[in-house]
Amino acid sequence: MKKRAAALCGAAAAVAGMITALPQTASADAAPSTPSLSTPSAPPAPRTARPAWKKCGTKHYPTLQCASVKVPLDHARPQGRQITLALSRVPHTAKTSQGPLLVNPGGPGGSGLTMAGFVAGALPKSVASQYDVIGFDPRGVGKSTPAIDCRPGHFDPVRPPSVPTSQAVEQANLDRAEAFARDCGKKYADVLPYIDTLSAVRDMDAIRAALGARTINYFGYSYGTYLGAVYGRLYPDRVRRMVLDSIVDPTGVWYDDNIQQDYAFNARHDAFLAWVARHDATYKLGTDPAEVGSRWYAMRDAVVRKPAGGKVGGGELEDTFMPGAYYNGYWPYLAQAFAAYVKDPGGKGADALVAAHKQFGAVDRAGDNGYSVYMAVQCRDAWWPRDWNKWRYDNRRVAEKAPFSTWNNAWYNAPCAFWPTERLIPPSVTNRKLPPVLLFQATDDAATPYEGALTVHDKLYGSRLVVERGGGNHGITLSGNSCLDRHLTAYLATGEVPRGDGEIDAVCEKSPDPKPLKAKAKPSEAKQSKAKAGSASRGATLHGLLGTRG
Repeated sequence: MKKRAAALCGAAAAVAGMITALPQTASADAAPSTPSLSTPSAPPAPRTARPAWKKCGTKHYPTLQCASVKVPLDHARPQGRQITLALSRVPHTAKTSQGPLLVNPGGPGGSGLTMAGFVAGALPKSVASQYDVIGFDPRGVGKSTPAIDCRPGHFDPVRPPSVPTSQAVEQANLDRAEAFARDCGKKYADVLPYIDTLSAVRDMDAIRAALGARTINYFGYSYGTYLGAVYGRLYPDRVRRMVLDSIVDPTGVWYDDNIQQDYAFNARHDAFLAWVARHDATYKLGTDPAEVGSRWYAMRDAVVRKPAGGKVGGGELEDTFMPGAYYNGYWPYLAQAFAAYVKDPGGKGADALVAAHKQFGAVDRAGDNGYSVYMAVQCRDAWWPRDWNKWRYDNRRVAEKAPFSTWNNAWYNAPCAFWPTERLIPPSVTNRKLPPVLLFQATDDAATPYEGALTVHDKLYGSRLVVERGGGNHGITLSGNSCLDRHLTAYLATGEVPRGDGEIDAVCEKSPDPKPLKAKAKPSEAKQSKAKAGSASRGATLHGLLGTRG
């Protein structure tokens, strides 16, 4: 997930377990003056018919089953308009079942249907067979209905450059952001007020009720960690086990979280440049990371002036290299395209950038849907500044130290400055009522920086934190690190958690960085189809499911 969610911090232990009234709404023009310590009330899950499961297996996930459930659009009016959530399942095969294991790949806006097949296949068979692994498309997403698509083609190339080097460039980006918010408000005025984290969490409990389960097990990545934390706050007695991997900071709701991401993404991009420099024998871009960086930013300036192949301008180039900040398995392919462009910017190098953008940065119809839900959730969940002067000041300041993606990130989120719905005050996630929650975090993760994991570890009393020291990938379990997976497997099998004597309960060394490609390879070989678990490495398969930006 590129984007991270939030709940405002709870300072008093005395209120940690209290459940109060319905969500408050923030003023359109001002942020709440103090953090909210309240948590919205958790109404009883609506009565929902049991899912009618049908076979929907694929070549790589042959045991998948599919179904749907209906839930209220507005959970405060359970008898009102109903919407449909799409579900998937890999059923348990062991004689004894540990119940449903809901899985979520993050976002907001990520589809979770294939995730069930991946998790069931990636876990040891002896563990996976004990669970009904349940995937779901959250409201507004994918095969759930209605699925929203506010402005098809919003990311079609070539967009205005991200860096506002002139008033005209800044205004062009502002016009795009405002048009997206306006179009979304016109098309989905009746739906947008109900696409938010709290509604999605109540949907999760409706799924639990439809499955006939008293409690659920939960496994969430990225934004899925926030869903889990909020679910645990609203329904602590309905959580059996919970795994949170690559953890959203629940104190930066969402504007501040994005600012912190800018610094972290810049550092991760610098790690990529340093890796390219270490492999100068392959890429011929220099042995000094600063020199390699100068060439990268010169490439960005060049495609701003003349988009590569007429399709990859500055914003598209940033979109292409952003996935490398999530998953270093993409580095060899990105470096190959980078080197090709530097060598031959007008010919094969331009073709290489176009191919890399098509594979890593282009937004398809599913991406349009995911972005629409991403904006709907983030803009509804919390306060965002309406005064563009604040955005301009903050992003200029940050971009001086973190030039890689700061402005790209700003424009990605800028529709929230114009969003047509009122904003909610996020709930606290402080919790003393949960069973031990198992947390996983890489120290150099950019999408959800390390500090967020420490914050959640502190707020979820009795949680256990497993750290991948020196790791920079986003989404680290079931991705090839056997040390991490041992902790995950033990927990899901028996509830066993590590017990450290400090703020970290267990440390695993990072997975090794990739090596350059032995021969020229196509970008499509790096990011396999989301369903190709058998042919792609486990890490590439997982990160294809998690995606970037959300």
